[in-house]
Amino acid sequence: MRSVSQSRLPVMLASLLWLAAGLAISTPSQSAKASAPQAKSATAKPAAKAPPKSPAKKPAVRPRTYTYNGIPTYTAPTENDIPEFDDPVVREVAVRALGTLNGTVVVVDPTSGRILTIVNQKLAFSGGFQPCSTFKPVVALAGLSEGVITRDTMVKVSRRKYMNLTDAMAHSDNPYFEVVGRQLGFETLSRYARLMGLGEAAGLNIFEEHPGEFPKEPPQWGGVGRMSSYGEGILLTPLQLASIGATFANGGTVYYLQYPRNLEEREHFEPRVKRKLNIEALLPDLREGMMAAVLYGTGRRSFEPYGEQLFGKTGTCSDQGSRLGWFVAHNDPLHPRMVVAVLIRGHRRLIGGSTAADIAGRIFQSLHERNYFARTTESSTRAMSSSNR
Repeated sequence: MRSVSQSRLPVMLASLLWLAAGLAISTPSQSAKASAPQAKSATAKPAAKAPPKSPAKKPAVRPRTYTYNGIPTYTAPTENDIPEFDDPVVREVAVRALGTLNGTVVVVDPTSGRILTIVNQKLAFSGGFQPCSTFKPVVALAGLSEGVITRDTMVKVSRRKYMNLTDAMAHSDNPYFEVVGRQLGFETLSRYARLMGLGEAAGLNIFEEHPGEFPKEPPQWGGVGRMSSYGEGILLTPLQLASIGATFANGGTVYYLQYPRNLEEREHFEPRVKRKLNIEALLPDLREGMMAAVLYGTGRRSFEPYGEQLFGKTGTCSDQGSRLGWFVAHNDPLHPRMVVAVLIRGHRRLIGGSTAADIAGRIFQSLHERNYFARTTESSTRAMSSSNR
């Protein structure tokens, strides 16, 4: 048995070698596969070039739109305006500052009530919106006048926190104004609000204007406290806010807002006083809070260190299906030359009082850089001197 198995070994080895050789022939190596196309390309004729394909058209990219409950954030705010008799310099600056935001800008001379420009007249002449925190200066004025607070009165706003008027205005503190509003009561607060022009038309012979709305009783949700902090139950127009700002700026005179829209009205313009309020002694305390809002508070985006010193108030809330951003500001109270009121609407992530403050700040800064306020001061001085002769 051993001799037979030993004699078969060479045969078995030969069979294995033959099988290995057959597999090598039927399955070419990877290097052979790689070299085969190269050899073929060396002998084959070059193929004719295919005509270049036209580049595929990219799908049109739609601009991203932002809406809030169906209200657009961006529009064409000037498309229906008739600005023929606006101050061209002020209008140019205001249009650029507002851009394509869904909003309006009203600019007023606080020493006469003359409207210098209205950007987006359709929105400015609307029926009004909730004033949000822009109602707080009216609450503060009533509190100061009635002796409910002084500038330094510390009001408890939370369990371990007290706040005075300046910081409450700067940070637009809701609990502070809720406390003050409740102490004033609805009837007293309503009287001051109506003296400031709420619930009545601010303009004279501006037939498109609406009078807004002031409630006859406290709102059901939150009462007078909610009204004092958020303006609940009130409808305020941009013209009314500009009028309130002008009254604070000039020391207490409520002018009829006038919007000259033909040559005769412009040439024969005369200021018309609606009423005078005895509030001048109270305004320094109020203005300190409005200046603080611009320097370090909710309106700080309007601050320009080398521009006009502004006194302003923001407002942010939701109303009529959209987010609202308000801001009103005036410059130097010793020589007030301009009040700017801004209202913007749209998406809650983009719209707020700070954005409106930024718009107003850019208007004041651009006019300051153009030396606009110096020119208007010189014109006013010449007009006063000629009238005294």
